[in-house]
Amino acid sequence: MDLEEKLARLPDHPGVYIMHDASGAIIYVGKAASLRNRVRSYFRGQHQPRTQAMVSHVADFEYILTDNEVEALILECNLIKQHRPRYNVSLKDDKSYPYIKITTQEDFPRIQITRSVTRDGSRYFGPYTSAGSLKETLKLLRGLFPIRTCRDTPLQPRSRPCLNAHIGRCLAPCSGQVDRETYREAVDNVIMFLEGRHTALVKELKEQMEAAAANLEFEKAARLRDQLRAVQDVCEKQKLAAASGEDADAIAFAREGEAALGLIFFSRGGKVIGRDHFFLTGSEGLSRGEVMAALLKEYYSRGVEIPPEILLHDEPEDAATIASWLSRLRGGRVNLRVPKRGTKLKLLRLVHENAVSLLQEHLLTRRRQEEGSRAALLELQEILELPRLPRRMEAYDISNFQGSSQVGAMAVFVDGRPLPSAYRRFQIKTVRGPNDFASLQEVLSRRFRRAAEQDPHFADLPDFVLIDGGLGQLHAARETMEAMGVGYIPTFGLAKEEELLFRVGTSEPIRLPRESKALQILQHLRDEVHRFAITYHRQKREKTAYRSVLDDIPGVGPKRKKALLRHFGSVAAISKATLEDLLAVEGMNRSVAARILAGLGRRSDGEDSTGSP
Repeated sequence: MDLEEKLARLPDHPGVYIMHDASGAIIYVGKAASLRNRVRSYFRGQHQPRTQAMVSHVADFEYILTDNEVEALILECNLIKQHRPRYNVSLKDDKSYPYIKITTQEDFPRIQITRSVTRDGSRYFGPYTSAGSLKETLKLLRGLFPIRTCRDTPLQPRSRPCLNAHIGRCLAPCSGQVDRETYREAVDNVIMFLEGRHTALVKELKEQMEAAAANLEFEKAARLRDQLRAVQDVCEKQKLAAASGEDADAIAFAREGEAALGLIFFSRGGKVIGRDHFFLTGSEGLSRGEVMAALLKEYYSRGVEIPPEILLHDEPEDAATIASWLSRLRGGRVNLRVPKRGTKLKLLRLVHENAVSLLQEHLLTRRRQEEGSRAALLELQEILELPRLPRRMEAYDISNFQGSSQVGAMAVFVDGRPLPSAYRRFQIKTVRGPNDFASLQEVLSRRFRRAAEQDPHFADLPDFVLIDGGLGQLHAARETMEAMGVGYIPTFGLAKEEELLFRVGTSEPIRLPRESKALQILQHLRDEVHRFAITYHRQKREKTAYRSVLDDIPGVGPKRKKALLRHFGSVAAISKATLEDLLAVEGMNRSVAARILAGLGRRSDGEDSTGSP
């Protein structure tokens, strides 16, 4: 069925449409109140250049019907997050900010720092743009509210508590020193503190202190008094007032050419407690309402906290549908407001001014980086007499440990800057034993064969190849590249320590000046591929070690291994378990438990296999 026929058959119904290019890749995902009207509009009349470019690549489309617009919006967000289509607006962090995570789904929640927000039932607070402020917050919290920070999931019982309990930093639920209800009180207090509800927290602590004193629990009352004073001190230091006493986010964005930046101020309990910003890709040619709608959908679909009110600098497209979706996510009403007067408008203007300032700063920094990178590439082209500017540079490295778990890695720089999305790793399949030359040849042959097969992940060929090593590695690489028909690509080896650069045809190395920008960019590229290879090798070695402990034990399959890990939390904890501990695992029997102990070098009587206690 051709496009025209499919367009003619589109239903007048809410749903999501998915655009594909000629290779079948998803290039755009959208939602519509009427699929017929919305999808047909792309192929009728004139559009913005970006939309026209997208339509020119559409070879096919599909659609999914939904009950209403809100359901369509939910599905749209999920599909965009899964496929990251080229022509959809997306948020891009210039760095990964940390959050405070409280595992409220557990019986005895723990507090930790994370850089990944997932919908796992936990509460997330942040992001914190200052690592110093995060550490200070966490230090204060651990002193005020002694909840656990250990990684046991679920909490493992102990006969004796850890050091944190002895110094008053944990209530020690692991050793039964606190009941679930009392522990939850402490967790609730932490949440109130992080939400900025200091007034409510002060009231709660006062009531708990007075109740403890009335019950003659003077030690507990003294601890609550100290907590109360510390919280009151924090309240005094918090001077930045927001537009109202409510919880709200204030959002604005700035644009210049193809660059755009979104900024969010977080207000809790009437005080601005932090901010976060994102770079927006794919926003050129869109109206401000379309960009604001995309920003809201992208940001709040990440699982972050949603306040009851969101203040916006621009009216978003489909505001009513987005508000309904956010209300469903939050489990309570969410109001989207574009203030026209008063203190809330002043707050939005302040957020917008900050967004403009941050974007200008980013653009200036990027221009300087581009100028510096181009100067380094021009210097490299001149010194090495390259036929053209090396815009795409690739580096290769091999990593192994005593000949085991050999892996290869490829790092990519474009215009002098790392492109991590193009990095690739290779598990060595044909080489046995420690042979870096043969391993390097396998990696290069696979890389350029995939390019010849039009694999989109390897389609772009480099202008320059760097090998981590000396003449031996370089000759091995050139032999393979000549055989693969890419011998015309300039290839060099960079040896460590003396930082000598080798080229084929001469044994005399090139010694670039230490202050040379060309050398610095080569060192950066070499260090990146080495880091990437080492990281992959470490992961593979750890996985192999993990397999050797459990996977070779008869009777321990994937299901039982998962149950063991869920019960004990780690292989290290399993290795310390007794026969009785193992029998407490779901689905475990005495025979398999005894085999596990034997496989770990232990005896069922609690001694190790050497007879040592």
